[in-house]
This record gives sequence, C-alpha cells and structure tokens, in this order.
Amino acid sequence: MKIIGLTGGIGSGKTTVARMFEKLGVPVYNSDVEAKKLMHSSKTMKRKLIDLFGELAYLDGKLNRSYIAKSVFKNTNLLKKLNGIVHPAVRKHFKKWCKAQDYPYVIQETALLFENNAQEFYDKVVLVTAPMEYRIDRILNRDQSTREDIVARMRNQLDDAEKLPLADFVIENIDLKKTNEKVVEVHRVLLDFTKDS
Repeated sequence: MKIIGLTGGIGSGKTTVARMFEKLGVPVYNSDVEAKKLMHSSKTMKRKLIDLFGELAYLDGKLNRSYIAKSVFKNTNLLKKLNGIVHPAVRKHFKKWCKAQDYPYVIQETALLFENNAQEFYDKVVLVTAPMEYRIDRILNRDQSTREDIVARMRNQLDDAEKLPLADFVIENIDLKKTNEKVVEVHRVLLDFTKDS
C-alpha cells in the first residue's frame, strides 16, 4: 500500500480535495481531526499539554483550542514544542490506521507536511494551492478569525512558491469543477503508480 501526503496552506481547500478523493473510494486520514481526538482521549498527551500551556489548556476536561491557538500563533518556539507533542502521536496513530485499510493507496491530509520536513514518510505528495486572497476570504467565511490572525497563521507556513518544487502533484483549487477533474486525473496516475511499483 502506498502512502500519499495531501497538504496545502491554510484556506487552500485541502479538506475539499480530500473529500473528492474519498468519493473515489480512497481512504483518507485527516491529521487535524485525529490530532484533536487524541488531545481529548490520550491521558499522556493531556498531561504534556498541561505541562506546556498550564491548567488553561483544558476547560471542564475539554481542550481549550482558542487559548492554545492564541498562545502559539505568535510564539514559534511554543508552536514547535506543541508540534513535538502532537505529531509523533498522530504519526503512530496513522500507522495503526493504515494497517486496517484495504486499498492500493491511502491519503494522509496534513497541513504542515513540508514545514516539518515529513516528505520522506510519503511515496508521493499532493499539494493544494489557491491564491492568497481566495484563501483569506475562505477562512473569513469559515470562522471568526480576523484578517490579522489569518495572516499571522499563514506566516507560520511556507509559501506555495517554496512548496511547489517539493510536490509530486499540484491541484489548484479555485473552480470546484476543475479541481474535481484534476483529482480524478491524479487518482488515475496514483492507481497506475501503485501497479507499477
């Protein structure tokens, strides 16, 4: 089974693209969703997060996401420490999940793939891109973030220009019909790739 990384900057539409692959029957692991589940269920992770952020990391037993987000977005050192707790746990969980799948390839949707130099974990990497203004508008429509917050979050990610040479496939996500056509095309290539190797 081949492991494909699916990545892209905040607001690029990774999850939209992931759903298109799912509709084609591809098993997709959403790292962000699974990380949040682990932050709620893993006692070890809870303890580490409280050690790092203090008692405010959890409110009434639930992860205080807004507090953690505000803490890390302007503190890259704290963000690195958070990633150092979360990413190894997610990686371990993902490997276990892979064993339960029965398909020529699986996709792991993960935002900070290149930022974490994780490309060696994948057989191929798909990068989702969109122009900056599209991305900002999508996030403004999606949650209560301010433009300033969004730009601060984007600064914690590499520019698309830096990611493009590192990706095996690029899907520009502006027009959904064209995006879907590109997903189908990439899917066919990936199926051929699994047969040839």
